[in-house]
Amino acid sequence: MCGRFTLTSPAQIIAEMFGVEPPEGLVARYNVCPGQAVGVVRARDGERRTFGLLRWGLVPHWSNEIPRDASLINARMETVAEKPAFRDAFRSRRCLVPADSFFEWRTEVGVKQPYLIRRRDQKPFAIAGVWESWRRGDSPRLESCALVTTEPNELVRPIHDRMPALLPSDAWDLWLDPSVGDPVRLLPLLRPTPASEMELFPVSPRVNSPANDDPTLLAREPPRTLFDLG
Repeated sequence: MCGRFTLTSPAQIIAEMFGVEPPEGLVARYNVCPGQAVGVVRARDGERRTFGLLRWGLVPHWSNEIPRDASLINARMETVAEKPAFRDAFRSRRCLVPADSFFEWRTEVGVKQPYLIRRRDQKPFAIAGVWESWRRGDSPRLESCALVTTEPNELVRPIHDRMPALLPSDAWDLWLDPSVGDPVRLLPLLRPTPASEMELFPVSPRVNSPANDDPTLLAREPPRTLFDLG
């Protein structure tokens, strides 16, 4: 799964990269957690791409209530087109989630060691996502999303058995097109990013707490386990 990520790039960089208006009020986030608002890029009915904030933790449109915990934060690419919680969103409500790194944990001799994973060139990337709109009675409308995960590449595999599906820019138009819902066309986009394009290193366990959200979380630290990446 993917349970934490960062978005520290300036609003102008995100605007130029994704073809959206510069997001107002966008602040650097070093520890984005489930249940919080995350930025997503969407395209609706041929309109220009837009950037907006959605709750991370998808609430299906048919749900009777909003769950207390944001449990549906990830959708597996193997089942996203079929699982009831995600299949309607997959068919016509897909999005891109801008990020510049994500975290995963490795347990070794009883200690959970966090690792930061990012592109070698440290540029932002787009995580494939799906989104939903929920409302019941007089309650306010809630828009929420989940990140799509895929198999890990050779770099991530020793750390975790999943990684977010990072979409190359030439796949964005197809993924965002709400008129396309054929899994045969969409699922092949969700391939693991080549390991040669990424890097990872151990970071402070301070990232374990949602209360910590500062640049020190991105600093390389000696691993606190016996696990050796070679």
